[in-house]
Amino acid sequence: MSAATAYVGLGSNLGGPAGDARAQVLSAIEELASLPRTRLAARSGLYRSAPVGYRAQPEFVNAVVRLETGLAPVELLEELLALERRHGRERSFRDAPRTLDLDLLLYGGVAISSGRLTLPHPRMHQRAFVLAPLVEIAPDAVIPARGAAADLLRACSARDVRRE
Repeated sequence: MSAATAYVGLGSNLGGPAGDARAQVLSAIEELASLPRTRLAARSGLYRSAPVGYRAQPEFVNAVVRLETGLAPVELLEELLALERRHGRERSFRDAPRTLDLDLLLYGGVAISSGRLTLPHPRMHQRAFVLAPLVEIAPDAVIPARGAAADLLRACSARDVRRE
């Protein structure tokens, strides 16, 4: 398998088939490890964060994983969306509470901008709940056209993110 390195952000603030939000994230990490032509190379600890946008909802449990995958970016995205559906994900409105949110953050050094997929993830550089777990497992990570993830994390307001 010719593998690319991909980073996936995970988040949940509702129960669902896997139970509570923490269980949702842990279950999804296990399931990511069994995707076709994919190996789980690293996973961050769990982080708690305040909701973004719609604030009248429970706090989130977040993590980031590093995958080595033979799946193309759009194939990996399809696997992530299918996993969200299996966990009961509903898209009722923007920034709504969710059983599971999986974001393809980075895929190799690829930059894509299409109606289907944007890489790197367009808002990851502004979100401490993504950057903190990313920097934990990839301290030298660079977000194309944005800079070093560690520098971006220092520039973020991290007061609403804490490691479990």
